[in-house]
Amino acid sequence: MTNRKLVDIVRDQKLLALTEHDTVQQACRQMFENGTGSVLVIDDDQRLTGIFTGRDAVRTLAEGKNAEVATLAQAMTPSPITITASSRAIDALREMSNRGFRHLPVIEDGKILGVISRGDFKGMEIDGLDEEDHLWECIR
Repeated sequence: MTNRKLVDIVRDQKLLALTEHDTVQQACRQMFENGTGSVLVIDDDQRLTGIFTGRDAVRTLAEGKNAEVATLAQAMTPSPITITASSRAIDALREMSNRGFRHLPVIEDGKILGVISRGDFKGMEIDGLDEEDHLWECIR
């Protein structure tokens, strides 16, 4: 189970992407309607330029910005860390854990394939990461 590839997770995923010109309100509505915690932000050439998550929405509102007016270019996390589809699920989970991410875009040869979130992982993968963390604590 810990050798599962990310391509298997995102294979049938419906890509939720908006442009940098769309608003925070539009992104929040799409996230709510699709039951997801993130929107990938793309430019006019369909390249990934950012990711917008619930954390970005909270930060934007806390800064007093109007969600109907603020664009994703103003509110997103720009140039997000990505991972390739050929990577193992445990590697993605480790990257997310180490960096404090809940969402990680999956890219292959410049093409956006999807985004993984913590909920995409199986118990054995999470257990494997917990075991790795415990071993590192013992070694230190």
